[in-house]
Amino acid sequence: MAASHATAGRRPNRAVLLTVTCLGQFMVLLDNTIVGAALPDMQHRLHTQLTGLQWIVDAYVLLVAMLLLSGGVFADRFGRKRVYLAGVAAFTAASLLCSFAPSLGWLVAGRVLQGIGAAALSPASLALLAAAYPVPQERIKAIGLWAGFSGIGLAAGPVAGGVLTEAFGWPAIFLVNLPIGVVLLLAGLRRLGESRNPSAAAIDIPGTVLSVLGVGVATYGLIEGGARGWTSPVILGSFAAAAILLASFIAVEARRPAPMLPLRLFGQRLFTVSNTAMIVVGFALMGSSFFFSQFFVYVQGSSILRAGLQTLPVSLTMVIVSPYAGRLAARYGFRIVVTTGLALAGLGLLALGRVHADTGYGNVWWRLALAGTGFALAMSPLTGAAIQAVSPQEGGLASGISSTTRQIGAVLGVAVLGAIVRTRQSGGASFETGLNSAFLAAGTVTLATAVFTGLWLARSKPAEGPAAPQRSTDPDAVDPDLVTASNEASVNSR
Repeated sequence: MAASHATAGRRPNRAVLLTVTCLGQFMVLLDNTIVGAALPDMQHRLHTQLTGLQWIVDAYVLLVAMLLLSGGVFADRFGRKRVYLAGVAAFTAASLLCSFAPSLGWLVAGRVLQGIGAAALSPASLALLAAAYPVPQERIKAIGLWAGFSGIGLAAGPVAGGVLTEAFGWPAIFLVNLPIGVVLLLAGLRRLGESRNPSAAAIDIPGTVLSVLGVGVATYGLIEGGARGWTSPVILGSFAAAAILLASFIAVEARRPAPMLPLRLFGQRLFTVSNTAMIVVGFALMGSSFFFSQFFVYVQGSSILRAGLQTLPVSLTMVIVSPYAGRLAARYGFRIVVTTGLALAGLGLLALGRVHADTGYGNVWWRLALAGTGFALAMSPLTGAAIQAVSPQEGGLASGISSTTRQIGAVLGVAVLGAIVRTRQSGGASFETGLNSAFLAAGTVTLATAVFTGLWLARSKPAEGPAAPQRSTDPDAVDPDLVTASNEASVNSR
């Protein structure tokens, strides 16, 4: 940490720093899963259709996905405490806006601001921890606590969302962030020390803008295509504009001296396949989770509270299994664990595609648990492998890219699976039939990725020649410490 000037690493402040960063990430994780439980109530009270619900979710995830890498650079250049507290303030203010939103448009605007806040808060909190714990083994333990504690928010979200929505209506799920945010701001201003990296890379403004616009326009086309017609000029124009913007992004990144997304990293087979698989993880997990509460409420007639409880097997299995995923990958090899995880997740989703209105919960919960177990087994080792494939100096960047690709997959999952449901309904099928089609599509893609990943990685070989200084690209040579430390990539996964 020679290049980093830090005052936050003094030992007396470590307990406060760990508490503040964990609580901030807990707030973000809670918000990710609490919204899903409230979607049926939002649809009813805001008088919106499926498209509106998609925007409520994707407006947030899109901004997180596209600004996550830039948030880390901002924190290093302008001060990790400053960016962290700015993220907390933005997230808290956005939560207030969401809770008092009089219409769908205002709620989506609040979700955009929440996404910006989360994109600043999350990487800055991790950067604060890294600066405060320069010793690798201490840092791994701190990150483990950070990921474990904040992961509680992942499991608490569906229950808290069900309770608050049932008792007070959907605005309450955002109001719960206010006391947490105020406490974080007061404690952070008084007790956190500032740290920064004066030699941090320059901010890639053109790359950031083009990536936000490109993925955003593509998302617009996917979400609105079902309502406006897939061949309408607006939708076709959206896809054409997205292709141009994303091509421009690639061209700009290839020429910039310090790009937000170094394209050369994708020359490593292990790095490429791990991020490709991570896109599918985000696609299938977030895309299917978007419909869980809606299935229980609209198809099976559950109350919002009961639906929140019924979706718990996914979150609980992820929280329970995730800490062991890295150890299993270190013991049995990345390829076996990731392929097994993707296969289990795919089978779980395919099984969910067979549930109906009269299927008893005793025959549903294990399908959710199977999917959650599979995703948990895949996520952490995928990020660990991406870190393993690059040089030690680029490990943080690799972890950030892995999180970003998962979030991009999440944006596309909500958009594409929602489009499948809407298209089936416009063809005269019931909502239940549309949901079955969406789950089957997500399961098929995930299973295909399991096969693809296993076959592709079977051809991987250790780096040779110019790549020799990097860590091994052998998929079965994953460092257990790296994989354990990469558990933070499991956050923001929903």
